[in-house]
Amino acid sequence: MTDFPDIREYVALPRVQSLRLSPDGTRLVSVVQSLLPDGASYGTALWEIPLDGGGEPRRLTRSSKGEAGAEFAPDGSLLFVSRRPDETVKDSGEEVPALWLLPERGEPVRIARRPGGVGAVRTARDTVVYAAQVLPGDLATEEERRKGRKEAGVSAILHEGYPVRYWDHDLGPAGTRFFAARQVRDGLEDERDLTPDTDGALSDHLSFDVTPDGSAVVTTWRVRLPNGEVREELVAVDVADGSRRTLGSSDAHDFGGPVVVSPDGRHVACTRERHGTEDVSVEVDLWVVDLETGEGRAVMERVFPAFVAWAPSSRELFVAADHQGRRPIFRVPLDGPAERLTGDDGAYAELCPAPDGSVYALRGAVDSAPAPVRVAPDGAVTPLPSPTPQLDLPGTLTEVTATADDGTEIRGWLVLPAGASAESPAPFLLWVHGGPLSSWNDWSWRWNPWIMARHGYAVLLPDPCLSTGYGQEMIDRGWGEWGPVTHADLMAITDACLKRPEIDEQRVAAMGGSFGGYMANWIAGHTDRFRAIVTHASLWNLDQFAGTTDGANYWQREFGVLGSERYARLSPHRSLEEIRTPMLVIHGDRDYRVPIGEALRLWWDLQRSGVESKFLYFPDENHWVLKPGNAVAWYETVLAFLAQHVLKEEWVRPPSLG
Repeated sequence: MTDFPDIREYVALPRVQSLRLSPDGTRLVSVVQSLLPDGASYGTALWEIPLDGGGEPRRLTRSSKGEAGAEFAPDGSLLFVSRRPDETVKDSGEEVPALWLLPERGEPVRIARRPGGVGAVRTARDTVVYAAQVLPGDLATEEERRKGRKEAGVSAILHEGYPVRYWDHDLGPAGTRFFAARQVRDGLEDERDLTPDTDGALSDHLSFDVTPDGSAVVTTWRVRLPNGEVREELVAVDVADGSRRTLGSSDAHDFGGPVVVSPDGRHVACTRERHGTEDVSVEVDLWVVDLETGEGRAVMERVFPAFVAWAPSSRELFVAADHQGRRPIFRVPLDGPAERLTGDDGAYAELCPAPDGSVYALRGAVDSAPAPVRVAPDGAVTPLPSPTPQLDLPGTLTEVTATADDGTEIRGWLVLPAGASAESPAPFLLWVHGGPLSSWNDWSWRWNPWIMARHGYAVLLPDPCLSTGYGQEMIDRGWGEWGPVTHADLMAITDACLKRPEIDEQRVAAMGGSFGGYMANWIAGHTDRFRAIVTHASLWNLDQFAGTTDGANYWQREFGVLGSERYARLSPHRSLEEIRTPMLVIHGDRDYRVPIGEALRLWWDLQRSGVESKFLYFPDENHWVLKPGNAVAWYETVLAFLAQHVLKEEWVRPPSLG
């Protein structure tokens, strides 16, 4: 057990990111992220995890560029993606992600390279399929054309359809294509382009799998519609000739990931999401399609599956889905009702069903960083040796509930710092999750309440309306009513927590990011009960935001056309004159989901209105703020701001800011 570290030590902790089980069930491999020697960036490496409680994890790769995207080939070799240089090539040119093969015995060998880099990879039999970013035009001249653009100083992108950006990067001029090849002992042969004319159909959030016989790629497929609308279909691409047939299509639904083909090759599982409208909320089903007939049906309704994997028998699925502030594993037979397999408070991920009926997975929780475990057929959970340390938390975790105005139970997690008592009550921090379709149910390396607990704060992590894992009714309650209903839910559970003797009801603050930032702004304009408010990557002027976010078409479904009544009624900026609470505004310039214009407008509005405020700006960060040094600056600034206004201490400029 390791003592919970300070902020700088915290960002240096290694993190387990993925888990893959070999086809024969004898090897378990993980991608682990850790701080590089420069202390300013993260790198990744492949580690092998012992399948029983004995032994120690073994590091498999050590390149300075790191390795990711690990996938086992049927022969037991390991495929991965890396920017590492190829020592067999004298001048490898610009370093872009390439596809590498690590045999069970021997050194890694580069087996595929594209001028724009290689992305995700899947295998079956002797077939390897990978995604790559490719410029329009002749493949043979692509490298030369890329070089020509660079030398001429051309960065322009001509768009002829929507969307044009995604989260933190521009779309184009290259687009995603699939390449297929036959795997031989030391590489690939007969490599070919399966999708030469995608026209943006393979989106940045695509999910795909390969049938067990290697004959087809099953993938999500974007269809552009008039007036900037899109929908996502499910298609099968023939590996032999690139022909395509549709497996799932609906004018009112999107078919999305995880996309996983059954081991017997008869079915594919995916999600089917109902399009939201101004009157109807989104609804997600776990959908199974017969690959021969194309007929599909829901095997688990109104659920938000994060991870899906087939049992080796192909007769059932294992699904990790949000549920009551947890993310348990469910066993879902094709011909019967789902049953919950894990009964603890865990949030499970990276499900790897084994031939013996067990499931290897990563288990995290609000009070536990993700680590590998084995889940037995009866649901018993056995921890496995992990490349990451187990942390001794600076407090305790308690489940709390309250009753909303309409009688709905609102639940959440309350982090209490060590030493909090009636004699020494802790200052209180309300932390609203993003989404809005989300839940506080897992460990978060980015939004970690235990750092706040280490500094003496009690932290409430509530799941108000629009939270997932509580049934469709909880989403319906807040659909199109973001501010008022969510605010009422948050205040109800806040009131319940402030009655506890170990919490100081006077020293209180609120914060949130993304949708949580929207709610932080809403709270600022509708109550003055908090001493400070921190708003990160927040929505401020909805009419402005709706046309500049990277997914304006999705937004329009719920809120209607720009200028409609809903924008005006639910926009936090309309309550600017009511804001009295000091505010810390935080935003990254490369955030395309909530563009920087929201923060710039909010900051100016607060300044011109005389509201005490600060603006923490990250020119090179996105929606989350991911670089180690910037993460330190984020936490130090937030804590300094809270100390000034909640604890009434003198303002001290964070040392990370120089």
